[in-house]
This record gives sequence, C-alpha cells and structure tokens, in this order.
Amino acid sequence: VQLQASGGGLVQAGGSLRLFCKTSGINFRISTMGWHRQAPGMQRDLVASITSGGVTNYTDSVKGRFTVSRDYARNTVYLQMNDLKPEDTAAYYCTTLWKGTRFWGRGTQVTVSS
Repeated sequence: VQLQASGGGLVQAGGSLRLFCKTSGINFRISTMGWHRQAPGMQRDLVASITSGGVTNYTDSVKGRFTVSRDYARNTVYLQMNDLKPEDTAAYYCTTLWKGTRFWGRGTQVTVSS
C-alpha cells in the first residue's frame, strides 16, 4: 500500500493550495480516505474525510474553506484549501484504513505566513 501526498508549500494568509494523494495497493473505490494534519508539538488531528460514496466530513475550523474530493479514475484524493490562515500551518497526511490496518502517507508541509 502506498499513499503519495504532495502539493504542500509556502503561501501567504488568504492564499490557496491543493494537496494530492495518489494511492496504490488498495481498492480505492471502496475506501474511505482522510486528511489529517500535525503541527509541531501537537497531536495529529483529522481535517477532512470522504467515503467511497462521496460523503464528506470536515473539522469545524476548516468548514467553508477546505474541500475534499476524489478521482476514481486516478485513485487520487484531493484537498483544496482556500483562505488559508497561519493556524493551518502543519504537516498534512493522507490516510486510509485497509483490511484492518491504518496506512499513512508521507506528510506534505503546508506553511502559511501572516
């Protein structure tokens, strides 16, 4: 199983970034996918998730700013992040639960300057 996250970077407050997570080794069509983030010294928290049927869920702090989506043809999940704030600064990880095991991609760093 591989989850390859990319798309992070440095952006000014109010800017946008789009994260990508390319998957392999899972049945993407039936897998719920999630994005978590972890700031230095903090725990890793759920940001957004999307079920196999496209039902989405967001943590309150990103509602109305972030959008999670998926492309079944490309086995890829996306996180569109708009109106970014300095408090969004963190390493972002994509994740899925496959055959009873939680898999994590390598984090992609998002840094938002004020």
